[in-house]
Order: sequence, then structure tokens, then C-alpha cells
Amino acid sequence: MSAHTELPQIDAEPAGSCCGGACHSQAPATEGAVTAVYEVKGMTCGHCEGAVAGELSELEGVASVTAAAATGRVTVVSAAPLDEEAVRAAVDEAGYELIGRA
Repeated sequence: MSAHTELPQIDAEPAGSCCGGACHSQAPATEGAVTAVYEVKGMTCGHCEGAVAGELSELEGVASVTAAAATGRVTVVSAAPLDEEAVRAAVDEAGYELIGRA
């Protein structure tokens, strides 16, 4: 026996997204914030973007995260510069590889 659950579809999300847009929200940047762009290997879809963004957004001081699977780039806005090892650990926890700062 197997269970099947129907999830509602969000019409505003472009075709091909596997997350319905739930992982694409972005908080406004705060004044004096630091923006860093990282290159992450292995992201292929919206679900990947959401996994990476979710882990990085849990780091202390992070205001917003924007991940783009098409380019492999992740933009993080934070109150202060982030420790690269903490970023690497968060990306690793999501199941992807941090190449470094872009």
C-alpha cells in the first residue's frame, strides 16, 4: 500500500520549479550589512536552492540568502562578515559543496 498526497500548485512560480516558490523569499537588506557571494557545486533546481538557503539562513547574523542553481552562486547578506568554515559547514549540511567566494 502507498499513500499519495496532492500539494497545491502556486501559479505565480515559473514552470519547472519543484518547490512552488516557497524557498525564494528574500528579506530586505539592512543598512550597514555585508554582502558575500559564494560558489556552490551541485545545485540543479529550486529544491537545491531552498536547501542551501535554508541552512545558510540559520547562521547567526544572516539577513537574507539568494541561491541560483543556474549559476551556482549564493548571495548572503549578513550583519557582519561570516566565518567561511561556518558557511562551508552549512552548505555541506545541505548536501552540496562550497567552492569558495565568487
